[in-house]
Amino acid sequence: MSAPLLLTFNPGSSTIKLGLFRVTDGVPVRCGAGSIDFGRVPLALEISNAGQSATIELSASLTEDLHEAIDETLDWLSTHFAFNDLASVGHRVVHGGDRFSGPVAIDRETLAAIEALTPLAPLHQPESVRLIRAIRELRPHLLQVASFDTAFHRTQADIVRRFAIPRHYFDEGIKRYGFHGLSYQYIATRLAREFPKLAAGKVIVAHLGAGASLCALDACVSRDTSMGFSTLDGVPMATRCGSLDPGVVLHLLERRGLSPREIEDILYRQSGLLGLSGTSADMRELNACGLPHAREAIDLFSLRTAGEIARLTATLGGLDGLVFTAGIGEHQPDVRASVCEHLQWLGVDLNARLNEDNARIISNEGTPVTVLVLATDEESVIARETASVHRCGERLPAGV
Repeated sequence: MSAPLLLTFNPGSSTIKLGLFRVTDGVPVRCGAGSIDFGRVPLALEISNAGQSATIELSASLTEDLHEAIDETLDWLSTHFAFNDLASVGHRVVHGGDRFSGPVAIDRETLAAIEALTPLAPLHQPESVRLIRAIRELRPHLLQVASFDTAFHRTQADIVRRFAIPRHYFDEGIKRYGFHGLSYQYIATRLAREFPKLAAGKVIVAHLGAGASLCALDACVSRDTSMGFSTLDGVPMATRCGSLDPGVVLHLLERRGLSPREIEDILYRQSGLLGLSGTSADMRELNACGLPHAREAIDLFSLRTAGEIARLTATLGGLDGLVFTAGIGEHQPDVRASVCEHLQWLGVDLNARLNEDNARIISNEGTPVTVLVLATDEESVIARETASVHRCGERLPAGV
């Protein structure tokens, strides 16, 4: 009998990433990967396996019929990957609130609790809920597991998580949660394995993609992060505003007469790089076009990112390492250079050639702060957590 298969779904703000893992002796080993790009028309599933890649056009629309799109995806995978052995499905869920501190098997009650957190992550949470429901309808016998981005940050002190508003709101759940925890968990594990001396120190990880945040690690434990109560907070993102004076929201509400839904749409979908440039939310396109507003958007992103690194350094009481990861962090040397230029006073000394080559270590030898470029892998973390829940016997009866 072949080892069981495990499938992961990682819905982001611009794609759904898939991972396919063969579980051997309780350890998931990747045997395939894929993605569905929201911006591609027609919708297509891109799959890679053992050095081979394929693009499969889907007839369904992700926005109009996710159920059909997932059904097509599962059918294709079944044809090409002995899918009869599929035992469980793991999901990245962005917001776990106070309730979820680790991975859980998904039943009706769990799904309702996840859905209730949608207002705090409106770009991501609805997609997770729709995916879970679609798979439950299509493959009701499968165990589904939720892995939460917020769980990694539960180690932060209350003083870091508090807002300076009446104390009772903290007890009611209005606090800083932090996100991208699965990415930070992967990077922390990788640091401990590949750079143990650095991992024992004070490191800031910059997860810079369509969604962007930073995390302060002390001995690989989360101590502070740039995102707070919702996925809007922190540095500007592709279409999200980042940190914003609350007075702006009050002004839009009271003086401009905008509804809460209209303001939500502006802050989540019309701001960030897109709002600043007026042309694109894609950092690659902004770098290529050369227009003044595009350049300003990149410069502001870099400045705010550097400023957040400085703030997190204060939380840590020093800085030994800086890690760039995710789409922009891994693949945009110009942005890394711009961020690091603002941090020379902190001991950050970039090697221009290594940076352009996307080397693992891009700082000059002997400098106080080691600067790394490391690929993240949230799907591997989801797979490990899903396998762990499966191994513990948390299989739910069909139809729950």
